[in-house]
Amino acid sequence: MQVVYHLGAHSTDEDSLVRTLAENGETLDAAGVVVPRPKRYRLVLRDALLEMRGAPADQATQDTVLAACSDRDDVGRLIFSHEFFLCLPDRVITPQGFYTMVPDKLAPLANLFPQARTEFHMGLINPALLIPALVARQPKRSYEDIMCGLDPRDLRWAPVVRGMVEAAQGRPIVLWCNEDMPLIWPEVLRALAGLPATTALKGDDALLAQIMTEEGLERMRGYLASHPPQSVLQRRKIVTAFLDKFARPEAIEVDVPLPGWTEDLVDEISLIYDADIAEIAQMPGVQFIAA
Repeated sequence: MQVVYHLGAHSTDEDSLVRTLAENGETLDAAGVVVPRPKRYRLVLRDALLEMRGAPADQATQDTVLAACSDRDDVGRLIFSHEFFLCLPDRVITPQGFYTMVPDKLAPLANLFPQARTEFHMGLINPALLIPALVARQPKRSYEDIMCGLDPRDLRWAPVVRGMVEAAQGRPIVLWCNEDMPLIWPEVLRALAGLPATTALKGDDALLAQIMTEEGLERMRGYLASHPPQSVLQRRKIVTAFLDKFARPEAIEVDVPLPGWTEDLVDEISLIYDADIAEIAQMPGVQFIAA
């Protein structure tokens, strides 16, 4: 059995991926892929992880979790998704640094089904976007309290991912940039489900529907139907062209009303993030889905 943990990161997905996969029940069933409803398993999974305390789960625990996820006895690939697998939002930034606890989360998750082939999937997010989102999610905390005295330029993904690769001990790690999701959504869906790139799925434009005008979306769908793209790259070029013309500004613009933040600071944080992503994409042990 294959077990996939979609880890988030925070403020990147909100269950959109698993909801879209769940709309493809017949296709997934035929491939032995199970995407359980989050409400069905999350409490059971949490209790199991607490009881295990990091040790490999016994068969009874594994059976309990499986029963909460599916009625099938031939699960081939089981997909879990929750940003809280990493930590609560108020633990993303601590005095010790940025997502410092993440590498230690991987082994306990893998031990839930110790004989399975475990994969970890995660969308990375520019700290210039993540920090405002964290502030918005924690209205009772000040910006200074959330930052724990750290400079926003010190929130680096490369050290986090290096720790994850080491902790994964050869288990696949699949990463992408959340900012690229409008272009790579179909590839991320299929990677999460373990399906070939040629597999037809509903919802390939589910994310685009959130950020494009209705007119633009219908025009794009019509164009793709009459001019089927011959490659992933060609589809991305078509989508980019329609986004340039029909994206809804309020859906893609980000306001950053944070103390001391300027456009120059945002640009600097973004440049550091870009450098981290370039390094991460070349790391052994990482499968990076690039736009």
